[in-house]
Amino acid sequence: MEGKKCVKVIPLGGLGEIGKNITAIEYDKDIVVIDCGIAFPDEEMYGVDLIIPDITYLMDNKEKVKAFVLTHGHEDHIGSLPYILKQLNIPVYGTRLTLGILGNKLKEHFLENEYTLKTVEAGETIEFEDIKVEFIRNTHSIADSCSLAIHTPIGNIVHTGDFKIDYTPIDGLVMDLERISELGKEGVLLLMADSTNVERQGHSLSEKSIGQTLNRIFSTATGRVIVATFASNIHRMQQIADASVKYKRKIAFSGRSMENISTVAMELGYLHIPEGTMINVDDIRNYRNEEITIITTGSQGEPMAGLARIAFSNHRKIQLEPDDLFIISASPIPGNDKLISKVINELYKKGADVIYEALEDIHVSGHACQEELKLIHSLVHPKYFMPVHGEYRHLKHHKDLAKSLGMEDKNIFIMNTGDILQLSEDEARISGRVHTGRVLVDGIGVGDVGNIVLRDRRYLGQDGMVVVVVTIEKESYSILAGPDIITRGFVYAKEAEDMINKIRDIAREEIENSLSNNQIEWYVLKTNVKRSIERFLYDETKRRPTIFPIIMEV
Repeated sequence: MEGKKCVKVIPLGGLGEIGKNITAIEYDKDIVVIDCGIAFPDEEMYGVDLIIPDITYLMDNKEKVKAFVLTHGHEDHIGSLPYILKQLNIPVYGTRLTLGILGNKLKEHFLENEYTLKTVEAGETIEFEDIKVEFIRNTHSIADSCSLAIHTPIGNIVHTGDFKIDYTPIDGLVMDLERISELGKEGVLLLMADSTNVERQGHSLSEKSIGQTLNRIFSTATGRVIVATFASNIHRMQQIADASVKYKRKIAFSGRSMENISTVAMELGYLHIPEGTMINVDDIRNYRNEEITIITTGSQGEPMAGLARIAFSNHRKIQLEPDDLFIISASPIPGNDKLISKVINELYKKGADVIYEALEDIHVSGHACQEELKLIHSLVHPKYFMPVHGEYRHLKHHKDLAKSLGMEDKNIFIMNTGDILQLSEDEARISGRVHTGRVLVDGIGVGDVGNIVLRDRRYLGQDGMVVVVVTIEKESYSILAGPDIITRGFVYAKEAEDMINKIRDIAREEIENSLSNNQIEWYVLKTNVKRSIERFLYDETKRRPTIFPIIMEV
């Protein structure tokens, strides 16, 4: 490819992981960035709230970066923008609902007037110097979702975004398979396709099938119906609202994200609830239980969200009633199974009735299963293929699916975050790597928690800490006070008095030995104390608490 102009596809997140989706498409003087999402921390990341992508590569090439283009409004595709736009202030293109949700997020960060949000309709194309981006309507678990066609001088790239093929969507706006087929006939250089549900055989169910189940459940409910679902799933909200209207129930939204997104969706015309049907959570006590539907956050069992608060009786406005019927209209995200199971058990203990995915069809996925993926591959019949959006096993299974449809192994690229896929008209290869990584958000701190801090938090969380405090007189090199021993998360001092006394004796002996030379480096003294105590405690307990020697001079 030497001397030839090439297009580069550089995933900066979202491969080999769930979340943090962001991909740079580069040709000559243009870089266009697809999506900019967050990932959520695992249980080893003590205190971390969010994970956002490292955009060092974009910052190093900021004069080329023209725009962010967004496929849809889910957190794993737009959630990092309030943090990233502060570093890289470029226009953001997306559909009305996507930008409505993003605008709301920017407002929460007090940034609503600082950035350029440009609304596009499905079917429109935006043009940069060398790259054009076409928005193609698809169907997903959030309205106004799009696939993208990136037109470059080298050839066309089709990025499916997150999608399923729903022939009966709630809003009647079916996926534009005709346009995808046309692109296939024109010729597609590279297909990048959603791999989330590649392990599932068959075809995903239509969102409309949920409505029938909800109607049946509502028809027999004798008390309040409390539905937990994803705040972004506006079509699910619409069907809950329709069932509530049919059975003459008032609707109350609970949870900040649920209230915010439902308000945006209604203002923009994506959610239709008849006038007089919605009430405030504060007003539910003015109606009989059989007249109330509550739509709440917490479908993943999150301890601070609405559902868990109701279950564990610490919600400020909603107390559990004996005839409540809870519907959990979502499937657990990998890793959240224990959280949601804990909430379901608690609801049952309190006497409530609970319906969840294992009992009824009250959730359908927003991602394509194998037969839908096969259809897209068959319509696009790309020259090269790069599976995206999934852990390594998903990418591998998607590669196998493409091979079963006749693609050659050498034309399929399973990429790692940071790899550069370099494409010319007649060749494709992985041509190196760029700097990537994760930036941890802890409270209002962005990037100030790193691997060393996480390691320390892990050690503290697992084995606790021991603090040794001693006061030394500078002139005489003698101990004035201490050593005093303080422990947290290691042993309770009163129950382990002998051990605390031994730690004190070891610290005193080590300090006195060092001070007897009349010259001392405090760093060396601290290190000696730390090592001696660590050795003793490991021999005694087989644990390694973090030791903090604190030496004061007077």
